[in-house]
Amino acid sequence: MNIAVTQGVELSPTPFSQGLNHWSRGDGTPGSDSYDSLPTAAFVPADQDFGGALELQKTEATQKLRYMGNTPILPGVYLRVTARVKALSGPLPAVRIAAWAGRGSQAVSGLPLQGPARALTSYGAVVEVSAIVGTGTRQGVDMPWGMEPTLGHFGLDLTGPVGGVVRIDDLQIEDVSQVFLRDMLAMVDVRDYGATGNGSTDDSAAFEAADAAAQGRTVLVPAGTFRLANSVTFDSHVRFEGQVTMPAAAILSLTKDFHLSAYIDAFGGDETLALSKALQSLLNNADHESLDLAGRRVSLMAPLDVAAAVANRSTYAQRRVLRNGQIRAEESGTWAPRTVTSQASYAAADPWRLTNVVNVANVQVGSLVTAAGVGREIYVKSVNVAAREVALSQPLSDAAGTQAYTFTRFRYLLDFAGFEKLEKFEIEDVEFQCSALASGVMLPPLGTVNVIRNCVFNRPGHRGITSIGEGCQGLLLDHNQFISAEPDLATQARQSVALNTNANDVKIRNNRASQFRHFAVVSGAHSVISGNHFFQGDDTASGIRSAGVVLCLRACNATISGNYVDNCFIEWTNEREPDPDFSGGFGFAGLSVTNNVFLCSNVAAWFSFLVVKPYGTGHMVNGLNVSGNLFRSVGGQIDRVERVDTSFAGLNLSAMRRVFVHSNTYHNIQTGAENPVTISHAQNSHAATWVVGTGGKLPFDGVAQEVESLVLRSRPRNGANVSAHHMPYAQPGEGPGQDQVHVIWPEPMRGDLTLRVRMDL
Repeated sequence: MNIAVTQGVELSPTPFSQGLNHWSRGDGTPGSDSYDSLPTAAFVPADQDFGGALELQKTEATQKLRYMGNTPILPGVYLRVTARVKALSGPLPAVRIAAWAGRGSQAVSGLPLQGPARALTSYGAVVEVSAIVGTGTRQGVDMPWGMEPTLGHFGLDLTGPVGGVVRIDDLQIEDVSQVFLRDMLAMVDVRDYGATGNGSTDDSAAFEAADAAAQGRTVLVPAGTFRLANSVTFDSHVRFEGQVTMPAAAILSLTKDFHLSAYIDAFGGDETLALSKALQSLLNNADHESLDLAGRRVSLMAPLDVAAAVANRSTYAQRRVLRNGQIRAEESGTWAPRTVTSQASYAAADPWRLTNVVNVANVQVGSLVTAAGVGREIYVKSVNVAAREVALSQPLSDAAGTQAYTFTRFRYLLDFAGFEKLEKFEIEDVEFQCSALASGVMLPPLGTVNVIRNCVFNRPGHRGITSIGEGCQGLLLDHNQFISAEPDLATQARQSVALNTNANDVKIRNNRASQFRHFAVVSGAHSVISGNHFFQGDDTASGIRSAGVVLCLRACNATISGNYVDNCFIEWTNEREPDPDFSGGFGFAGLSVTNNVFLCSNVAAWFSFLVVKPYGTGHMVNGLNVSGNLFRSVGGQIDRVERVDTSFAGLNLSAMRRVFVHSNTYHNIQTGAENPVTISHAQNSHAATWVVGTGGKLPFDGVAQEVESLVLRSRPRNGANVSAHHMPYAQPGEGPGQDQVHVIWPEPMRGDLTLRVRMDL
């Protein structure tokens, strides 16, 4: 680039031969005194070295010579001013290029206005001095002026003793911008717009100016540390050779290069800071909907508090996506859970709060709550220090009164707990390498339709995905893999949980989880759990198995379909009820378990795949469909696939309603349950009452409540072996376990019949 060629800008001053009225004895500004008609200055038309030259006697301590014409100062343009001088007689002075900088008619202060000085040491010897002036602070620029000046008056200064006589050749000004151009010509350097890169000067305006001037070219941030005191948005592509520093609240938005690699370059390789600032921009700028990690691994030395990184927002509701990379926990000593114990009170009438919490300020939001009567996966949703209260993610099951509670705050690679509400945030194709140190993702306290898909949670230290409130409302968890850090432990010794939810309408689909304490602890209703493979076995003979899916609401209205349930079981509880005894409602209602594959191996005979665990008395099942499933035991038989855990209470078997168990396949199951169950009975001796047992085939070893049909399969015969075509009737609910049906005849009879018996009404 040369603006004299490309833009026709005249740079070199008017020759002395055209008149000394163009040359000032002052700063060169309009109205300043010129050298025209000055006795101590004259034009010499024929100098042997210079041709035409100005002969000047030095009469002042600093003798100024300035061209009175305006030389333009343009962004990205660098000018070299050159003068050739020789001494003729008298004291020998020193010479330097000098200038006046201005914006319009106003001088711009605080700028360097002189080039390097050079002394004249002999008479008749030609000495050349030069200096480069431009907008940017670059190596080789003698007078970096930045963006404020728009013009200059250039010339030279003679310094030193007075009285000497010198001759000065015509001054030359030339565009030397090409000296500073890189091989890539389609690039704008922020230094050309006033950026200093000294780590202390605010370069925000220079960055914005360079971006505005780029016009499709790439903005270059060269080597150095550039402080940006304010938010900066790049609408052009940008290349970082140097790095930037910014206050936490300032946002760097790279709209044309919005990917993690660019942020890592921008922040000098600090991956944690880069990811924080990129997420800050993602949740503040509408020019991009997703942050691409560009396949990179981000090593975190500490948990990333996303809300702290985006401190200007407590809520966000537009769809945003974090995708395509790996986030890894590194050994740093910052991942250990923080545990505090405090006394608090709980009342069933106020089920979502702990009150009178001692040292409540020590309790952190997102802490796991444990104590007697506290169900699984209950977390601190918020803390009110002034009121000494802790809000809970779920009610407690049996904790009324005052006792000591333990609050354990796990450390998460991505922690969203600091938001009030975050909606439609998606994470996809990200591997969370927890390294048995960190947990994976903590969801916000509130939010709808957040999404985690195609992710890997590799060896979480404690939890994979944690919900501490209703941030899981409508949550979509699809095609994720959860790999335990505890595969070598016996099942009962494991502590890690792949995920938990609290709100309604959660979809957990096509995931794989191996060898956790639990795969999913689900507290909301209307959940869909389908297509997953979760397995939790160990090598222990007759080993204990833990629940794969824990349903914590009795009226769960959940669908569990098409899963591979491997060496674990589905546990259905009402552990979220502070008053757990049945007092009304539908009971355990609305569960559909269909078309799953259930497998167990080397387990105790009492193991079951579907366990109902009432925490209080009087409960019944009212709406259960178990159909189309394959149940298989390897390495020995198990007694049955379904049972009631009576640790706290049993079920009211005489109140069961709408239970459908049919079309299942049982392999190595001692007693396969059905409802209704078809019973074939052969009465080989004459009796007026035929006692027909159900053989334990009614679900949950239930009671016989109804007979759907009675069909005689042979000729009924009386004691004389004569056919007697009587109409018997059935009386269900007989026997010590009320699981028998009595078929009543008007006289002793013998024969064969088939009954269809139900354990519900």
